[in-house]
Amino acid sequence: MSSVPAIPRQVPVAIPEDVWEEAGQLPCLLTVDLPVGKFTVRDLLQLEPGMVVESTNSEGSDVPVTVNSQLIAWAELEVVSKRLAIRLTELA
Repeated sequence: MSSVPAIPRQVPVAIPEDVWEEAGQLPCLLTVDLPVGKFTVRDLLQLEPGMVVESTNSEGSDVPVTVNSQLIAWAELEVVSKRLAIRLTELA
């Protein structure tokens, strides 16, 4: 017979809908990580507005999308009305 105490099993509890409505107002940080190869501290210190930094991603390759440092999706970059945007391609 084992001397390990039994751990009570937790039963999932349904979360009321009004709690989700309140949670929808919480701020979060969404980031898109674009890999840049051979980028040094010297390159960082020399950055100026208007400079172009080349990415190691090939055109059309997916980039990771994170919210509060948690991977949530993959997306591709595209230009929409002269603005850079992301199109979600897969949810993680």
